[in-house]
Amino acid sequence: MEKRDYYEILEVEKTATVEEIKKAYRKKAIQYHPDKNPGDKVAEDKFKEAAEAYDVLSNADKRARYDQFGHAGMSGAAGNGGPFGGFGGGMSMDDIFSMFGDIFGGRGGFSGFGGGFGGGSAQRPRFRGSDLRVKVKLSLKEISTGVEKKFKLKKYVPCNHCHGSGAEGDGGAETCPTCKGSGTVIRNQQTILGTMQTRTTCPTCGGEGKIIKNKCKECAGEGIVYGEEVVSVNIPKGVMEGMQLSMGGKGNAGKHNGIPGDLLIFVEEEPDKELIRDENDLIYNLLLSFPTAALGGAVEIPTIDGKVKVKIESGTQPGKVLRLRGKGLPSVNGYGTGDLLVNVSIYVPETLNKEEKKSLEEMENSDNFKPNTSVKEKIFKKFKSLFD
Repeated sequence: MEKRDYYEILEVEKTATVEEIKKAYRKKAIQYHPDKNPGDKVAEDKFKEAAEAYDVLSNADKRARYDQFGHAGMSGAAGNGGPFGGFGGGMSMDDIFSMFGDIFGGRGGFSGFGGGFGGGSAQRPRFRGSDLRVKVKLSLKEISTGVEKKFKLKKYVPCNHCHGSGAEGDGGAETCPTCKGSGTVIRNQQTILGTMQTRTTCPTCGGEGKIIKNKCKECAGEGIVYGEEVVSVNIPKGVMEGMQLSMGGKGNAGKHNGIPGDLLIFVEEEPDKELIRDENDLIYNLLLSFPTAALGGAVEIPTIDGKVKVKIESGTQPGKVLRLRGKGLPSVNGYGTGDLLVNVSIYVPETLNKEEKKSLEEMENSDNFKPNTSVKEKIFKKFKSLFD
């Protein structure tokens, strides 16, 4: 199913400010919140869809990539969502509430919206693992078709012994004695204006509201250990040098079954021996012999898919550009394919034998080998265009 435009989901313009985007998301979240729509799968999907749109558009870097590359910049697979970015990596409802707690004011209903729906205690913040970064080098052939790449990542993974909880056996956890389970502490500070109160994350439990009584012997209570994982990444066709893809949930695991970080993939292009990339177009410099340029003929031109034969008209001039339509690279957004531009150059021999010199001297005296005014004008216009 094709993903909808993020701006369309939140019903904002592409020039919307961060505050306007936040306000629009807040409105959608109220409308489709699960506490307001219990058991409504359609509302739940719209709730997640709005959260994904907000996650991208509220982040300057993600928004810039989305504006330039569309969903492919977020998803790594044009038009189908794929395993990248947003919440495609298996983000749950709890993850959404945890990540956007400043908007919701906690998982237990609409406390952040002024109450009225649901209840219960606020969810404690979950630890988030750090992101991982890798580079992938791609040939023009791989860029033209898209490709699957596998990475063996050295990273933090959930501890198998305690299943990520950090507790040994049935050690469980107990209420934090410092914050009494709230996850925050209030500090009083005397100022010239009087006593000021500030609420900060509890330093004892890190905001979880609980501490582990009997720590796991394998991970020392962290819930994560250093290991490795093989990750398959589907790189979409048409990506460019410097583009960054993100694969949600494939970074370092979060402590105590927290939210995993993302895997960020930076694209590098391997230089091609014959073809030069210019956006979605490819450029090839064709070096013709003088007889072929004068008499015409057929020559082979390299393309991404192999060599093709191209007809050379007699009297072809240096600087002429032949266009092979559709032989370039596809757009990362799926909007067509570029062309292969063949720039014609004429090879002038560096050494000649006596017979060759004699033949050329005879040709020099022929009017056909002297450029006329029309040809001079054409060449001058092409030369001048290089500096316009």
